[in-house]
Amino acid sequence: QINVSGGGSFTGLNNVATSAVNIGNSDVEVTGELKDAGLVDHQVAVAPFLIIVNKNVAIDSLTKVQMKDIFTGKITNWKEVGGKDQEIAIIGRSKSSGSRATISKSVMDGEDFTDAATAQDSTGNLLTAVGQTPGSIGYIDAAYLNDTVKALKFNGVAYSTENVVDGKYPIYAYEHMYTKGEPTGKVKEFIDYILSDEFQNNFIKQAGFLPVNQMK
Repeated sequence: QINVSGGGSFTGLNNVATSAVNIGNSDVEVTGELKDAGLVDHQVAVAPFLIIVNKNVAIDSLTKVQMKDIFTGKITNWKEVGGKDQEIAIIGRSKSSGSRATISKSVMDGEDFTDAATAQDSTGNLLTAVGQTPGSIGYIDAAYLNDTVKALKFNGVAYSTENVVDGKYPIYAYEHMYTKGEPTGKVKEFIDYILSDEFQNNFIKQAGFLPVNQMK
C-alpha cells in the first residue's frame, strides 16, 4: 500500500529527512541544512513548466528578461511588453513549492518574486485562479495545461518535448524521489519500478512528463 500526500517539494524533503515518510518527492535538489540529512537522490522524470496567462491577455510570447521583470515587479502593466493597457496580476505558489523554486532558478536567475504576487497552495488552485483573473500570469507543470488558460512561448519558442530535449526550451526541472539512506525492501522495489523502461516509456509520458532516459 502506498499513501500519497501533497504540500510542496520542501514539505516532501523535510518529511523524508525526519523519517516521517519513506520517500520525499521534490521538483528541486536538496540544499542547505538538508544536505547533511543523509538523503539519497533518485531522478525519476523531467517536468517541463509553462508560463500561463489569462485568455484575455493579448500576448503570445515573452523573453526571459520580460518574464523576470514581471515576476519581480519591475513591469506591472501589459502595455510595457506590447500588450494592452492592463494591470498585471501575478499568481504564484507558496514558498514551500518546488514549482516556485524552479521558476525562480530557470527564469529569474535566483531572484525572488515580488510581494505583490498572490500565492496558491496547489497547481490546481493556481490554474483556476489564472483562468478566472483578468490580466493574470502564473506558472504550472505542462502536464496540467487545459483550455482555461493560454501558455506563452519563451523567447519565441513554444513548449514541446523535442524543444526541451534539444535545449531550446529551458523551463523544466528534474523530478526527484529522495530516501533517507539507500532504499531497501519495498521502497527500493517501488523506485526500481519507477525507473524501469516499462514505467518510464509508458506511464511517465501518459502523465505528461518526460522520461529521464530521453534527456541528452
